Parts: sequence; structure tokens; C-alpha cells
Amino acid sequence: MAKLVVVQQKQPSFSLLPSSLSDFNGTRLHSQIQLKRKVWKPKGALHVSASSTKKILIMGGTRFIGVFLSRHLVKEGHQVTLFTRGKAPITQQLPGESDKDFAEFSSKILHLKGDRKDFEFVKSSLSAEGFDVVYDINGREAEEVEPILDALPKLEQYIYCSSAGVYLKTDLPPHSEVDAVDPKSRHKGKLETESLLKSRGVNWTSLRPVYIYGPLNYNPVEEWFFHRLKAGRPIPIPNSGIQITQLGHVKDLARAFVQVLGNEKASKQVFNISGEKYVTFDGLARACARAGGFPEPEIIHFNPKEFDFGKKKAFPFRDQHFFASIDKAKSVLGWKPEFDLVEGLADSYNLDFGRGTFRKEADFSTDDLILGKSLVLQS
Repeated sequence: MAKLVVVQQKQPSFSLLPSSLSDFNGTRLHSQIQLKRKVWKPKGALHVSASSTKKILIMGGTRFIGVFLSRHLVKEGHQVTLFTRGKAPITQQLPGESDKDFAEFSSKILHLKGDRKDFEFVKSSLSAEGFDVVYDINGREAEEVEPILDALPKLEQYIYCSSAGVYLKTDLPPHSEVDAVDPKSRHKGKLETESLLKSRGVNWTSLRPVYIYGPLNYNPVEEWFFHRLKAGRPIPIPNSGIQITQLGHVKDLARAFVQVLGNEKASKQVFNISGEKYVTFDGLARACARAGGFPEPEIIHFNPKEFDFGKKKAFPFRDQHFFASIDKAKSVLGWKPEFDLVEGLADSYNLDFGRGTFRKEADFSTDDLILGKSLVLQS
């Protein structure tokens, strides 16, 4: 039988890489290209609301979304267990989080160690413990969800992190929840999971984020731009740069996850979750510069068809219009984003990259290919 363990950590634990031009007090070292920024004030504080206490299982929860979600749930008084393989620390102190708050949070988090692809273990361990609600943050395939449902026949709600990537390309953006979906998309496993939840008759809710950003982001979204801005390099953007996309802050997403908990209006519903406004690729580069206090960036447009980048990605976003309506979440749930784009990027910069922490070292090899050809054409 699986054993629940209360995890207590006195020291923060980050799997992060140091940055040479920033100190670790949240202030960036001054250089000749650094601009003066407005005084940054943190947003996204935890809002506690009254609700009945639930025994909650989070599948995943130690990397990004779950780090913020679990804090909300603990603050509301729920018993929260993280199901992970145990390869990463179960808790980590967030930048700006007091020692007292971190110690209190860590003392209340439980851990169930296992591999979710070990279906028999999942069935036996979850049925032995019993949970009222499951938040599935890292589920990718329907076959990974079925044993969870089998183990918890009295489950009150299954809340799933899907993706706006399930939508079929459209000539009439933004995507809404009733739009056609693409069964061949790289997120087809999430689409199949939503179908499974519908077929099993459970009380489910699915959130479909677009691009997620914020502190601890392990995907190269804002970090990709910050690396280039910090190095004083031009920013290569494919084609015209007026492709429209959308970003949503992780703290706003975490609040949406909490808001659907026990909410009858969210029963058997899908909600797009992202930022209020859309942004062009060029506009995103400029927004990142403003957020980090950098000068107006030099933008170089390139035609991806003229290059062979091998397996490397020259740009972190899909080269197309990609954005979704969040009107349903606003009207049905009463949810709305707290962060506008520049504020959210500043929050990410000040609590992460600007402190000298990031997930991946800068790699400018594809940039150099693009810039090299650009220089030849100019000459």
C-alpha cells in the first residue's frame, strides 16, 4: 500500500541555472544598455475563499502550474497530495515567499510517490487512499487517466489541464470552446482524454490554456526573449512578425483552476484560459523589453523556408495566428486575468530571470545563421 508522507523542507531547492549579469536580490546589475524601470510591485497574491474542505490529489505539481495551484488549495484549507515520481523536490520556496509561509505550506503538503504509467500501482494506491477531487496537470494520454477513474468511483470532480492546441486551424479566430478540434494535432491525447471523461459520466472540467508564462516557466516562452535582450542581440522573428498570439500568466491560470473547484457552473464544461489581449510576435518582443527595462529591441525578420535548422527551433512559437476567446470563463465563472501582458512579463522577470535563474542556457546558433544571411543580403 502506498504511504503518504508529509514533506518538510527548511531550505529552498531550485533546479535552476545561474545568470552572470544579475544578482540574486531581484535587482539587475546596471550596464550601459539598461533602462530605468518603474518600481515593481508583486501581483497575484493568494485570495482565500470559503469552501468545504476536500481531499485533493494533484497529478504532478512540482514544476510550474502545480506550484502555484497547490498553494492556493492549501491556503483554502484543503488536504493536498502531490503524485509524482519523486525525482524533483516536492516543495520549493518561491522568490519573495517568506520563510514562515514556505514552512507552513511545506508542512501541509503530502506526497504519493509513483509512476502514473504503472497503472496497477495507480489503481491500488489511489483506491486505498481515496480522494474527493483530482487535478490532472501533467496528463497527456487518455490511457493514463482511465486507471485513476477506475480507482476512484466516488470521485466528486476531475479537473483537467488540456490545451488550446487541440483546436483545428481556423480562418475565423479567436478560437471558442465550440470550435472544431483537430484529431491529428500533437495534443490529440488531451482531446482523447476529454472524450474519455465525457464517456465515463464523471463530473469533469477541462481548462484549455494557450501559451502559459510566468515565474518557473520550463517552456522557452518569455525566457527566449529575455536571453537575447540581456545579451544585447537582435531578435529574429519569422516572416512579417504581425502573427497574432496570446499568453496567459500562470497565476491567473492557477486561480481559474481553483475557481472551477466544486463549481456547478463548471460541471462538464470546457474553458479557454489566457490573457485578456492578443499580441503580435513583434509586439511580444517589445513587451519583453519593456518588462525587463531593456531598450527597444532590434527585430530581424526571416523566412524559415530559406534555412535548415535541423532539429533546433529558431523561434519558440508556432508560426501562425493562434489565440482564443476567454469570454466564456469570464461570463460563466466570473474569472478574469489579473495581469496585463507587460505586468505579467515584469512579474516573471523580477521573480525569475532577473534574479539570475532560468531553465535553459542561451543558444544563439540558429540566430547566428539568420543574422549571417541577413548581413550578406545587406552587403
